[in-house]
Amino acid sequence: MSHQRKSKIVTPKDEWETPQWLFDLLDQEFHFNCDAAANRGNPKCDNYFGPFPPMDSLKIDWVDPTPNHIWLPKVFYLNPPYSAGNIDKFMQKAYEESLKGAIVVCLVPCATDTRWWHNHAMKAQEIRFIKGRIRFVGYDDESKQIANSPTFSSCVVIFDKSRWRVSDIPGQIIADIPRIGPTIERPRKVKM
Repeated sequence: MSHQRKSKIVTPKDEWETPQWLFDLLDQEFHFNCDAAANRGNPKCDNYFGPFPPMDSLKIDWVDPTPNHIWLPKVFYLNPPYSAGNIDKFMQKAYEESLKGAIVVCLVPCATDTRWWHNHAMKAQEIRFIKGRIRFVGYDDESKQIANSPTFSSCVVIFDKSRWRVSDIPGQIIADIPRIGPTIERPRKVKM
Protein backbone atom coordinates (compact mmCIF):
# COMPACT_ATOMS: atom_id res chain seq x y z
CA MET A 1 0.00 0.00 0.00
CA SER A 2 1.37 3.42 -0.88
CA HIS A 3 0.94 6.77 0.76
CA GLN A 4 0.46 9.33 -1.97
CA ARG A 5 -0.45 12.98 -1.48
CA LYS A 6 1.61 14.55 -4.23
CA SER A 7 2.90 12.99 -7.40
CA LYS A 8 6.44 12.48 -6.06
CA ILE A 9 5.47 10.79 -2.77
CA VAL A 10 5.23 7.07 -3.30
CA THR A 11 6.44 5.67 0.02
CA PRO A 12 4.68 2.73 1.65
CA LYS A 13 3.02 4.10 4.79
CA ASP A 14 4.60 1.63 7.16
CA GLU A 15 8.09 2.63 5.99
CA TRP A 16 7.88 6.23 7.23
CA GLU A 17 10.50 6.94 9.91
CA THR A 18 10.36 8.78 13.21
CA PRO A 19 11.86 12.27 12.90
CA GLN A 20 15.37 12.21 14.36
CA TRP A 21 14.70 15.13 16.74
CA LEU A 22 11.87 13.21 18.41
CA PHE A 23 13.81 9.98 18.72
CA ASP A 24 16.83 11.84 20.13
CA LEU A 25 14.65 13.66 22.68
CA LEU A 26 13.17 10.39 23.92
CA ASP A 27 16.51 8.56 23.76
CA GLN A 28 18.12 11.17 26.02
CA GLU A 29 15.61 10.23 28.70
CA PHE A 30 15.15 6.50 28.18
CA HIS A 31 18.48 5.35 26.64
CA PHE A 32 16.99 2.85 24.20
CA ASN A 33 18.88 -0.29 23.40
CA CYS A 34 16.53 -1.72 20.79
CA ASP A 35 14.19 -0.52 18.04
CA ALA A 36 11.30 -2.98 18.18
CA ALA A 37 9.75 -2.25 14.76
CA ALA A 38 12.54 -1.28 12.39
CA ASN A 39 13.10 -2.14 8.79
CA ARG A 40 16.58 -3.23 7.78
CA GLY A 41 17.17 0.19 6.22
CA ASN A 42 15.93 2.49 8.99
CA PRO A 43 16.72 1.23 12.51
CA LYS A 44 17.03 3.89 15.20
CA CYS A 45 19.20 1.64 17.43
CA ASP A 46 22.08 -0.75 16.78
CA ASN A 47 19.87 -3.60 18.01
CA TYR A 48 16.54 -3.94 16.28
CA PHE A 49 13.67 -6.25 15.45
CA GLY A 50 11.33 -5.91 12.55
CA PRO A 51 8.60 -7.57 10.60
CA PHE A 52 11.06 -10.03 9.05
CA PRO A 53 12.42 -13.48 9.98
CA PRO A 54 14.21 -14.57 12.08
CA MET A 55 13.68 -11.50 14.32
CA ASP A 56 9.96 -10.94 13.73
CA SER A 57 8.91 -8.51 16.47
CA LEU A 58 5.55 -10.14 16.99
CA LYS A 59 6.90 -13.69 17.23
CA ILE A 60 9.94 -13.37 19.48
CA ASP A 61 10.43 -12.67 23.16
CA TRP A 62 11.76 -9.09 23.43
CA VAL A 63 13.10 -9.51 26.93
CA ASP A 64 15.29 -12.47 25.92
CA PRO A 65 14.96 -12.85 22.12
CA THR A 66 17.61 -15.54 21.65
CA PRO A 67 19.02 -18.25 23.90
CA ASN A 68 21.99 -17.08 26.00
CA HIS A 69 21.40 -13.46 25.04
CA ILE A 70 21.02 -10.87 27.76
CA TRP A 71 19.46 -7.42 27.30
CA LEU A 72 20.25 -5.08 30.18
CA PRO A 73 18.37 -2.84 30.59
CA LYS A 74 15.38 -3.80 28.50
CA VAL A 75 14.38 -0.45 26.98
CA PHE A 76 12.62 -0.51 23.62
CA TYR A 77 11.59 2.18 21.15
CA LEU A 78 8.50 1.31 19.10
CA ASN A 79 7.09 3.19 16.12
CA PRO A 80 4.81 0.37 14.94
CA PRO A 81 3.39 -0.04 11.46
CA TYR A 82 -0.06 1.57 11.54
CA SER A 83 -1.78 -0.30 8.70
CA ALA A 84 -3.80 -3.50 8.41
CA GLY A 85 -4.38 -4.02 12.11
CA ASN A 86 -0.65 -4.04 12.83
CA ILE A 87 -0.86 -1.28 15.40
CA ASP A 88 -3.20 -3.39 17.54
CA LYS A 89 -0.82 -6.36 17.40
CA PHE A 90 2.26 -4.28 18.19
CA MET A 91 0.61 -2.42 21.07
CA GLN A 92 -0.57 -5.69 22.56
CA LYS A 93 2.98 -7.05 22.25
CA ALA A 94 4.41 -3.88 23.85
CA TYR A 95 2.03 -4.23 26.79
CA GLU A 96 2.78 -7.96 27.20
CA GLU A 97 6.55 -7.39 27.10
CA SER A 98 6.23 -4.61 29.70
CA LEU A 99 4.64 -7.13 32.05
CA LYS A 100 7.87 -9.17 31.72
CA GLY A 101 9.95 -6.15 32.78
CA ALA A 102 10.59 -4.33 29.51
CA ILE A 103 10.21 -0.58 29.19
CA VAL A 104 8.52 0.18 25.87
CA VAL A 105 8.12 3.73 24.55
CA CYS A 106 5.66 3.85 21.64
CA LEU A 107 5.04 6.57 19.04
CA VAL A 108 1.42 6.12 17.96
CA PRO A 109 -1.56 8.09 16.67
CA CYS A 110 -3.85 9.69 19.26
CA ALA A 111 -6.70 7.38 18.36
CA THR A 112 -8.95 7.48 21.38
CA ASP A 113 -11.88 6.21 19.31
CA THR A 114 -10.24 2.87 18.49
CA ARG A 115 -10.34 -0.51 20.12
CA TRP A 116 -6.52 -0.83 20.28
CA TRP A 117 -6.31 2.48 22.19
CA HIS A 118 -8.69 1.30 24.90
CA ASN A 119 -7.37 -2.27 25.00
CA HIS A 120 -3.68 -1.37 25.13
CA ALA A 121 -2.72 2.33 25.31
CA MET A 122 -4.99 2.88 28.30
CA LYS A 123 -3.00 0.21 30.17
CA ALA A 124 0.19 2.28 29.85
CA GLN A 125 1.68 4.05 32.81
CA GLU A 126 2.09 7.35 30.97
CA ILE A 127 0.88 9.12 27.84
CA ARG A 128 2.56 12.23 26.45
CA PHE A 129 0.87 14.34 23.81
CA ILE A 130 2.85 16.02 21.05
CA LYS A 131 2.13 19.67 20.28
CA GLY A 132 1.41 20.03 16.58
CA ARG A 133 1.77 17.34 13.96
CA ILE A 134 5.06 15.58 13.57
CA ARG A 135 6.60 15.24 10.14
CA PHE A 136 7.50 11.62 9.47
CA VAL A 137 10.46 11.00 7.17
CA GLY A 138 10.05 9.10 3.92
CA TYR A 139 11.58 8.91 0.49
CA ASP A 140 10.20 9.84 -2.91
CA ASP A 141 10.38 7.76 -6.08
CA GLU A 142 13.88 9.16 -6.70
CA SER A 143 15.07 8.12 -3.20
CA LYS A 144 15.24 11.71 -1.99
CA GLN A 145 14.33 12.32 1.63
CA ILE A 146 11.01 14.04 2.20
CA ALA A 147 8.91 14.81 5.26
CA ASN A 148 5.16 14.65 5.48
CA SER A 149 2.66 15.16 8.26
CA PRO A 150 -0.10 12.60 8.71
CA THR A 151 -3.74 13.62 8.98
CA PHE A 152 -3.78 12.70 12.67
CA SER A 153 -2.12 13.80 15.89
CA SER A 154 0.52 11.63 17.54
CA CYS A 155 1.46 10.82 21.10
CA VAL A 156 3.99 8.80 23.06
CA VAL A 157 2.65 5.88 25.12
CA ILE A 158 5.00 4.57 27.80
CA PHE A 159 4.76 1.06 29.25
CA ASP A 160 6.98 0.96 32.32
CA LYS A 161 5.88 -0.78 35.51
CA SER A 162 8.31 1.33 37.56
CA ARG A 163 6.11 4.34 36.75
CA TRP A 164 3.00 2.93 38.43
CA ARG A 165 1.52 5.53 40.71
CA VAL A 166 0.84 4.94 44.37
CA SER A 167 -2.47 6.13 45.76
CA ASP A 168 -3.08 8.00 49.01
CA ILE A 169 -3.93 4.64 50.56
CA PRO A 170 -0.64 3.07 51.74
CA GLY A 171 0.48 0.19 49.55
CA GLN A 172 -2.22 0.66 46.89
CA ILE A 173 -1.06 1.08 43.30
CA ILE A 174 -3.08 2.94 40.67
CA ALA A 175 -2.25 0.76 37.69
CA ASP A 176 -5.35 1.20 35.58
CA ILE A 177 -5.17 4.92 34.78
CA PRO A 178 -2.31 6.31 32.68
CA ARG A 179 -0.69 9.51 33.89
CA ILE A 180 -0.65 12.36 31.39
CA GLY A 181 3.00 13.34 31.13
CA PRO A 182 4.57 16.57 29.89
CA THR A 183 3.68 17.77 26.40
CA ILE A 184 6.38 17.18 23.81
CA GLU A 185 7.29 20.13 21.60
CA ARG A 186 9.54 20.17 18.59
CA PRO A 187 12.61 22.29 19.23
CA ARG A 188 12.86 25.34 17.03
CA LYS A 189 14.96 25.12 13.87
CA VAL A 190 15.62 21.40 13.73
CA LYS A 191 15.99 19.31 10.63
CA MET A 192 13.74 16.36 9.96
